[in-house]
Amino acid sequence: MARRRQAVTIKHVAADAGVSLQTVSRVINNEPNVRPEMKERVQASIDKLGYVPSIAAQRMSGSRSYMILAINDRERTIADWRAREGTDWVDQMLLGGMLTCDERGYRMLVELVDTHSDHVERELSATIAALQPDGVILTPPHSENPLITNLLAKRNIPFARIGSKAPGPGVPMTMGDEHLAALATEHLVSLGHSRIGFIAGPEEYALAGWRIDGWEAAMGKAGLSTEDLCERGDFGFESGELAARALLDKPSPPTAIIASSAQMALATLAVARERGLEVPDDLSVVSFDNTPLVRFTQPPLTALDQPIAATAARAVELLIDSREDGLPEEPVVVLGELVVRGSTARASLRAEG
Repeated sequence: MARRRQAVTIKHVAADAGVSLQTVSRVINNEPNVRPEMKERVQASIDKLGYVPSIAAQRMSGSRSYMILAINDRERTIADWRAREGTDWVDQMLLGGMLTCDERGYRMLVELVDTHSDHVERELSATIAALQPDGVILTPPHSENPLITNLLAKRNIPFARIGSKAPGPGVPMTMGDEHLAALATEHLVSLGHSRIGFIAGPEEYALAGWRIDGWEAAMGKAGLSTEDLCERGDFGFESGELAARALLDKPSPPTAIIASSAQMALATLAVARERGLEVPDDLSVVSFDNTPLVRFTQPPLTALDQPIAATAARAVELLIDSREDGLPEEPVVVLGELVVRGSTARASLRAEG
């Protein structure tokens, strides 16, 4: 049987370069006060031995863990994974966060936490004690859970609050929800729609309210009424069906609907089909998620492309740099864009009439 090749460790590098373990650690972690010739010497040994720095080696300096922890909603994430419905929030968060961590010599881990659990503090405390992250990314609804934010603040752990503008510790970050809702509304207004319905998310998500604000502001700017044109869902398909039916049952139903999630937009398409409405001839539909599925519907859905990856990447940068620069106090906004596809068109005389 062939002998198993021994893994190269930081001790091997130190011995080969003729330096201390601390010196190798400082070079690996790109710390200051290391002479250029010493860096070259250590790097030459790393290259020769094929050494790959481990997190344990990077932690030898004792001042950093070189780890960023992202916390996502447990119940919703697991439900999305099991349903296999094309929700790509976690994928996009990992895309932006992991690539940026990798560029900066860090690692990113994702933990699922139930924000409604009575044991959320104990659960999170155990996670933090085990991982000792240098920073934490909170996603909705954790972003505005005082049990979580106060715990991180007490531990002096820098954190980013995606989907939050509330005052308090950590850096608040948004994806310009008001701006995106206004973009969608203005697009529909430009197509001649005057009855534009809105399916909002649940009240526990602050961003659900911001989207309503953006829709209302754009409607008001155009001199259009929003009365009886807003229904709420929980971001899921079934709630989207109920909301779409409620809107289309109005005495004067909308000729266009903006849905605050891809699943609720898909539900709106389904309700339109069951009622014999043609999309976009009789009803225009906009999705607030540009998930993979919305490109393959019939017709493909016009969608608001939330910059999830870019926001996660920016959060990582801010957390890593906070060691020297601190965290900004004002909300950091990363704007997305409207992607126009076949589900929106000019309002027909039949639909408006």
